[in-house]
Amino acid sequence: MPRHLRAQPNHNQPIVAPGQSVTDRCYFNLLFLRAGESIRLRVPGYETLFVVMSGLVDIAAGDQVFPGVGQRADIWSGQADSVYAGTDVEIIVTGRAAQNEVAVAGGRCEQSFKPFRIEPGAVEMVEVGSKETHSRRRIFHILGQNATGRAGNLLVSELYADPGCWSGYPPHKHDTERPPEETNFQEIYHYRFRPESGFGGQYCYEAGKDPMVVMTEHKDTFFVDRGYHPTVTSPGHEEYIFTILVGVEQRSLIQSFDPAHRHLMDVIPGLQAMRDKFK
Repeated sequence: MPRHLRAQPNHNQPIVAPGQSVTDRCYFNLLFLRAGESIRLRVPGYETLFVVMSGLVDIAAGDQVFPGVGQRADIWSGQADSVYAGTDVEIIVTGRAAQNEVAVAGGRCEQSFKPFRIEPGAVEMVEVGSKETHSRRRIFHILGQNATGRAGNLLVSELYADPGCWSGYPPHKHDTERPPEETNFQEIYHYRFRPESGFGGQYCYEAGKDPMVVMTEHKDTFFVDRGYHPTVTSPGHEEYIFTILVGVEQRSLIQSFDPAHRHLMDVIPGLQAMRDKFK
């Protein structure tokens, strides 16, 4: 069942290690480095994406070196600069700025794929919702359609929700493989807020069962293996969600919306464009 993890220092150790959570197909780590400091990683059986949250780093994936990755001061200062590190290679990340933070997203993968860089210009954005419907958010697809044929079932994006707005709304799920209506994906949410005193609400529910409702705060993480899972942020606070999705059987994500709320699909703009970008 879904799980909520409160913010805590991870000391460059996986927040979600392979096979050690309800989202066992997912991997998630946060790396913090000073200038000149290096970290070596290898995640056998998983493809990985290194997303520079802030700072400037060099990334070596096997025999390929990607110098000077990172073009923003923080997550609120533009689109991400990233490196897809492929599968089953040693990765070395070296800090070049005084302080550097790198998010590592991974998904179980049996195929072999080669590393490549995803610069900010290759990140695709879709805007969903509106201020009038209290649902405006922008989704920046870092590893999405731009990686078709070059990656396995890992999808990674950054979501920015306006203050007081809902995302993942109307409530949707993706826990059953029944295309073309729905595909089965595990998901990880990692939250940030601006200002950092912000908070949100994460809901997760299944028909006929008691819902799970938690208060999400800065740097919390939530694991979703099943159920409808809308989220909302408090007025006066912008919400950022680093999103990792891993398909159980395929790369194309198809969300299924709660029948009780499907009428909202005609009210909230941009939903079809959102669905198309995830496929």
